[in-house]
Amino acid sequence: MSTVTNYAFRLKPGQDLKQAIQQLVTEKQVKAGWISTCVGSLTQYNIRFANQPEGSTGSGHFEIVSLTGTVSVDGSHLHISISDSTGKTIGGHLMEGCTIYTTAEIVLSASDAFVFKREKDGTTPWEELKVEEIKEAK
Repeated sequence: MSTVTNYAFRLKPGQDLKQAIQQLVTEKQVKAGWISTCVGSLTQYNIRFANQPEGSTGSGHFEIVSLTGTVSVDGSHLHISISDSTGKTIGGHLMEGCTIYTTAEIVLSASDAFVFKREKDGTTPWEELKVEEIKEAK
C-alpha cells in the first residue's frame, strides 16, 4: 500500500525559494513529490519565460499567487506566478534568485509509489520527466 507524506514549512525573509525547496527535497530524500500549495511574497524574482534561453529578473514587492510542479532528488520542475502592487501577474519557470520578502508558506507532498527522474528522451532537447512506478513486494 502506497503512502503520501506531507511536509509543511515556512521560509523566512532573505531565503531563496528554489534553493530552500530543493534543500528540503534533498534532506527528506523525496523521490516523487509535488507542490500542494504555496503563498508568500518576494523582493527579487528570477523567472524564465516561455521559450526563452535565460531568466528575467526584477525587484520590488511581489505576491506569490501560484507555485506548482514536480520535485525529486533527481531534479525538479517548478513554475511560479507572481503579481505586483497593481495586480499585474507574470509567470514562468522558477529559477534560483527568487528572494523571500516576508514569508513563503509551503506544503509539499510526496508519494512512495513512484520515482520521478529527469532524462532526455529524444522528443525535446531537455531532460523531461520519467515516472517509474514502484511495484509492491508480494
